Amino acid sequence: MIPSPRRTAMLLIGCTVLGTGVAMLLAADLGSDGYSTFVNGLTLTTGVDFWIMNLLVGAVLVALAMLRKVIPGVGTVVQVVLVGVVVDVALGMMSTPDDLVWRGVLLVAAFPVLAVGIALYLGSHTGAGPAEAAALAWDPPVAFKWSYSVVQGGGALGGWLLGATVGVGTLAVIFLLGPAVDLTARILRVDLHQQADPQADRQA
Repeated sequence: MIPSPRRTAMLLIGCTVLGTGVAMLLAADLGSDGYSTFVNGLTLTTGVDFWIMNLLVGAVLVALAMLRKVIPGVGTVVQVVLVGVVVDVALGMMSTPDDLVWRGVLLVAAFPVLAVGIALYLGSHTGAGPAEAAALAWDPPVAFKWSYSVVQGGGALGGWLLGATVGVGTLAVIFLLGPAVDLTARILRVDLHQQADPQADRQA
């Protein structure tokens, strides 16, 4: 089913905002998210290129989420591709501040951007990306704001054991991003779960 114009706009805007937030997180250079840390650890261990390992890990997580009835959609593909493109473009326009204080400011500023981006793209009900799908697969019984922390924490731990580095930014993503997305979704009045959105379709 083709998403309505409203849901398509939410998906595209959400992924663009999310990509910007990821670029800010990376530019702060204080630790990446747990999912990326895990992929990086596998890359260091196997020697396989990061982008290839990223696709493999993403495919596995999406497949496992399908076993819990979290069905992928066009948003699953758009999230992976568009966020990657936006991150690449945005990083070309950013630089890591020399001052640690300003790096901290950039890290803090990244969180509301990340939260809005994730809430909007999931709120489009067009399919979840790998990390979000893995978290939604366990909601219920575990609320997304906590299952997302488990996914990010597990990724960070696995990546660290494989030789990747973690930082304060990694810990912030683990403990704060899930609750931030949940709060943002409540403020924006969107549902993060990926069931159909009949109301949006009627308004199309």
